[in-house]
Amino acid sequence: MDTIFALASARGPASGVAIIRTSGPAAFESLQALTGKPLPPLRKAVLSTLKDPVSRGTVDTALILTFKAPHSFTGEDIVEYHVHGGPAVIQHLLDTLSRQPAHRMAEPGEFTRRAFQNGKMDLTEAEGLADLIHAETELQKAQALSQMNGALATLYDGWRDKLTRILAHVEADLEFPDEDLPEGILPKLTPEIETLANAINSHLSDNRRGERLRGGIKIAVIGAPNAGKSSLVNALTQREVAIVSALPGTTRDIIETHLDIGGYPVILSDTAGLRPEQLEESGPADTLSHDAIESEGIRRALTRAREADIKILLYDGTQEDIDPHTQALEDETALIVINKADENLRLNHPSNPLKISAKTGSGFPEFLAALESKIAALIGKDESPALTRPRHRAALEDCRECLSRALTAPLPELAAEDLRLSIRALGRLTGRVDVEDLLDVIFRDFCIGK
Repeated sequence: MDTIFALASARGPASGVAIIRTSGPAAFESLQALTGKPLPPLRKAVLSTLKDPVSRGTVDTALILTFKAPHSFTGEDIVEYHVHGGPAVIQHLLDTLSRQPAHRMAEPGEFTRRAFQNGKMDLTEAEGLADLIHAETELQKAQALSQMNGALATLYDGWRDKLTRILAHVEADLEFPDEDLPEGILPKLTPEIETLANAINSHLSDNRRGERLRGGIKIAVIGAPNAGKSSLVNALTQREVAIVSALPGTTRDIIETHLDIGGYPVILSDTAGLRPEQLEESGPADTLSHDAIESEGIRRALTRAREADIKILLYDGTQEDIDPHTQALEDETALIVINKADENLRLNHPSNPLKISAKTGSGFPEFLAALESKIAALIGKDESPALTRPRHRAALEDCRECLSRALTAPLPELAAEDLRLSIRALGRLTGRVDVEDLLDVIFRDFCIGK
């Protein structure tokens, strides 16, 4: 097996220290070649001068950490080189390692993949590590840590162990019919199968809270032209991400920005002003006219409104009449807001909505509290582990379907086969079956050096 190496920290001149990691059977040999000294004590930081084994030129003075298999992140021999973060130092060490026998640059996620293959973690824990690396908010971090520490694995392995025990009883009844076993054992196991099926169904009926928290809650700002949508987006982000103009139709395309609202990751979208007459009066969307471009922006705004987890429906408070196109989008996902509270408010909305001024910030504390409350209600307060990926959902739905068939199977042999399939579906979640075809998909989103 090759010994792999990669930069495990951020690259750039602003980094004072860089960490380059090697993992594999030749990791200790290359360390001795670079230092010209015996192997240092394990798990102790040792200062050493690194030299190119060929030219004997100095690479850097580094702190060295060594980890002996199997007591390491990957389960293999590992060396970490803590060197100065300058690009020249990093590149010199990488080039030097590349010339060592049986060494090569690691593929994205290959360190974690080896950790999985060597039994240091299961697939859900590896995915939790990937999520932790990319976590931008406190709640994303908490969810990733929980998954990385085995919360999902414990849940799924528990279900799998129970199903394995049930299947063992069913197969014993089938294989040894002449033995002194209880007759009709499958009906007696039916309540246990039903309990497991209900638990999996409850886990799936989570309003996709884990997936939403991992990927971000989609919030769209919707309203008529000049309602102040772009001003609201700029006020929320505290920077000018959208152009603000008194000219109607300034925003043509959807502008996205990422926010942390109360620890929740949010993808906020500024959209074109709703003016559906443009859709009716303009020509085809592919013609390069002002009307056609605005019409396409409106189409995209309506699509985003349908896809959003939460809609902020913004009304211009200086208008006397309620915009019917915005009002048509009011539902349980909508937060209704009247803007321009710093001016002469004339709009009377029957729902007693929030009143703000995107220009002066008036009413913003109440608006942010209401928005955070709506996000919290969407995610829920369930403390149980949440599935975080579509592949989790697909495998669990497959398991649930197999259990449903097992409960209604006309023959115990058919029930046993469906129980085997349900166990296999759960095994795909943690990697306790042959999942080689899944590994490239799972680890390809990792960064180099992890």
